[in-house]
Amino acid sequence: MTDIFIHPTAIVDDGAQIGAGSRVWHWAHVCAGARIGNGVSLGQNVFVGNKVLIGNQCKVQNNVSVYDNVTLEDGVFCGPSMVFTNVYNPRALVERKDEYRNTVVKRGATLGANCTIVCGVSVGEYAFIGAGTVVNKDVPAYALMVGVPAKQIGWMSEYGEKLDLPLTGDGMATCPHTGKAYMLKAGQVTTEG
Repeated sequence: MTDIFIHPTAIVDDGAQIGAGSRVWHWAHVCAGARIGNGVSLGQNVFVGNKVLIGNQCKVQNNVSVYDNVTLEDGVFCGPSMVFTNVYNPRALVERKDEYRNTVVKRGATLGANCTIVCGVSVGEYAFIGAGTVVNKDVPAYALMVGVPAKQIGWMSEYGEKLDLPLTGDGMATCPHTGKAYMLKAGQVTTEG
């Protein structure tokens, strides 16, 4: 493992794959089957399970457990103490390891501090999940979601700025920071160029 920083208190099990330029901070634990891309930051007290794929340039902040069957595509931000699950109806007295549901967080998405992603959902590219939100169904690309349960209140640019688009219908907007153009049509946001 070249160009990787692993804090002396961290545990990285033999067999774990960690890409160049990644950092594993205090008291983190990366299990043997985990596959972690380049330039990833795993904060203090992060746990990464065996059946986990984390893409390049992801940031997993303090106190996050990325359990089996979770996939984070490139550039995903996981805020402090946010939660993933992998069993929909857990019981301490019932073994359900063969019932894990897959969760996929697409490229560039942000999962805010203390939010919960219930297993079996897909969070779309560049979606933005507000702090404390509970996501229990699929989230469209570029959607801004808040509340318990999650409700869409807008659309976000790739830069993380709220777009001046209606929730439904058609529309055009420009990111106020980058000037990049976005188009809403039939409930989907796409970019031009």
